[in-house]
Amino acid sequence: MKTIGLIGGMSWESTALYYKLLNEGVRDALGPLRSASILMYSYDFERIKNLQYAGKWKEAGEDLANVAHRLEAAGAEIILICTNTMHKVAPIVEARINVPLLHLADCSAQEVVKSGIECVALLGTRFTMEEDFYSSRLRACGLEVLVPGEEDITEVNRVIYDELCQGVVLDRSRERYKSIIGALEARGAQAVILGCTEIGLLIGPQDVPVPTFDTTAIHAAAAVRFALG
Repeated sequence: MKTIGLIGGMSWESTALYYKLLNEGVRDALGPLRSASILMYSYDFERIKNLQYAGKWKEAGEDLANVAHRLEAAGAEIILICTNTMHKVAPIVEARINVPLLHLADCSAQEVVKSGIECVALLGTRFTMEEDFYSSRLRACGLEVLVPGEEDITEVNRVIYDELCQGVVLDRSRERYKSIIGALEARGAQAVILGCTEIGLLIGPQDVPVPTFDTTAIHAAAAVRFALG
C-alpha cells in the first residue's frame, strides 16, 4: 500500500471527511481491520483565507509547496490538496515535488465524462467559480461549464466561508443552493459539481433532481485506487 500525503485544514471540516473516506475505502477493499497509510499536514485556515482574499496566491502557493515537499520527504507517495480553491496554486506545488499531485479537477472531470454528461454546473468558492484555473481543466475534457450569476455566486461563497467551513449546516442555505442549482439546470446543466470540499455537507443526491458529483468523495476514491493500485 502506498502512503497518501494530505494537505488539509482548508477547512478541517472537510479534511476530517477525507480521513474517514480514505480509511473506509481501504477497509472496504482489503478487510475490516485495514486502514490507509496517511501523512497529513493541517493548516490554520484563517491564514490561508487571509492570503486568498489579499490576492497573495504566490505566497500561498510557496507555503503549500513547502508542505508538500515535507510530506514527500516523510514518505508520502502521492499528494492531495484537500480543497478545490487551492488548486489555483497546484502548478507551484507540482514544481516542488517528485511524486504525483492528484488534481481534484481532473478526477472530477473524469467521473463526469464517464457518466456521459456534457454540460455541468460548477459550485464552489468565488475563486473557483469566477476564475479559470478549475473550469479550464473541466473544459479540457470536453465539458461545458455553467456557473451562477453574480448574486448567486456571492451567496454560494458566503455560505461556504461563513457556515460550512465553521461546521454550520442550515436548512435555509440548503434551500437557497437547491434554488441556484435549479436555475442552472434550467440553463442546460445536466449535473452539478460540488466544487468545494464542504458543499457535500449541505447538498447531496437526495436534494436535487440532477446528478451531483461530490469532489471530496471523488478525490478520496481516486487516492485509494492509487494507493492500492
